[in-house]
Amino acid sequence: MNQNNRFRLLDGILLLDKPAGMSSNAALQRGRRLYRAAKGGHTGSLDPLATGLLPLCFGEATKLAGLLLGSDKAYEAGIRLGTTTDTDDADGQVLLQRPVPALDAAALQPALAALTGVLQQRAPVYSALKQGGEPLYARARRGEAIEAPVREVVVHAIRLLEFDGRDLRLEVTCGSGTYIRSLARDLGEALGCGAHITALRRLWVEPFRQPRMHGLEELERLAGEGGEQALDACLLPLGAGLAGFPRIELEPALAQRFGQGQRLRGPWAEAGMAAVWDGAGRPLGLARVDRDGRLSPQRLFNLAPGAVA
Repeated sequence: MNQNNRFRLLDGILLLDKPAGMSSNAALQRGRRLYRAAKGGHTGSLDPLATGLLPLCFGEATKLAGLLLGSDKAYEAGIRLGTTTDTDDADGQVLLQRPVPALDAAALQPALAALTGVLQQRAPVYSALKQGGEPLYARARRGEAIEAPVREVVVHAIRLLEFDGRDLRLEVTCGSGTYIRSLARDLGEALGCGAHITALRRLWVEPFRQPRMHGLEELERLAGEGGEQALDACLLPLGAGLAGFPRIELEPALAQRFGQGQRLRGPWAEAGMAAVWDGAGRPLGLARVDRDGRLSPQRLFNLAPGAVA
C-alpha cells in the first residue's frame, strides 16, 4: 500500500473501552491503525491494569485532548487491605504484608471521608510524571531512589460499594491529576495495614457522563463486517467534546472573521472559555471572552470535508 494512502483525514472522538493489560498509548495506536487516522491522541493515561473509558481524539479533535485531560472523572476501584506493593497495584512487587484490623463498613467511613475534598497527594513512584524530562517509572525501574512529587488534587466523592473485611470496592469521583492508586495507598496507611489496587475501571470523563464505549475486539469485528463505514458510525463528532463549554453562535460575516483568527467585539455574556459555532451548527473553535468584551480565538478547527460536526 502506498504510504501516502495509508492514513486518511478523519475528525472525531472514539469512546474506547480500554482492555486490561494494555498501555494507553498501545490502545491509541491500535485504534489509530484500525481507523487509518492520520492524526490521533488520547485524553490521559490509564494504567495497564485499568479498563474503561479512554477517549481517543482523531484529526482536529486532538485540539480538545488537553482540555479533556483536565476534566472530572469517575472510577470504580477494587482495593485489597493488608498488602503494600511498589506500584500501589496488583502488578507490582509485594513490599510489606500486615494484619488487617477488624473493620466494618461504618468503621471505614471516617478514613474515606478524610480522603475527600482538596488533598495534598503524593504520586506513585511508578507513574508517568516527569522529573528532569524523564518519567518516574523509568527511574524506578532502574532502582533509583525517587521522591515522588506532592500535588494538590480534588476528590469530590467516595462511595463504598462493597466490603468483606479485606477487599473493598469504591466509586470515586475526582478532578484531574488524581491517582486512585495513591488513594488506595493512603487509605491503607490510615488504617495501619497498607493496601493496593486490584482492579480499576474508569466509568466516565466529563462531558461523557453516560458513555457508549467500544472495545477493540468489537471494532475489529465491525471493520471486518462493514468496513470503515461501520467503524465511522462509532465516532462522536468533534462537537460532542465541547458540551461543557458555553456556546456562542456567529452569523456568517463574524464566523468568517473568527475563522481568520480575528478578535471580535460583541455582547458576550461572561468572561472565560467558550465554544464558537457557525449558524449551520459547525464548531469553529474555542475562544476566550476577555473582560473587555472581546472574543479572542484560542484554537480554530479545520474540519475535513464531509466531516460530521
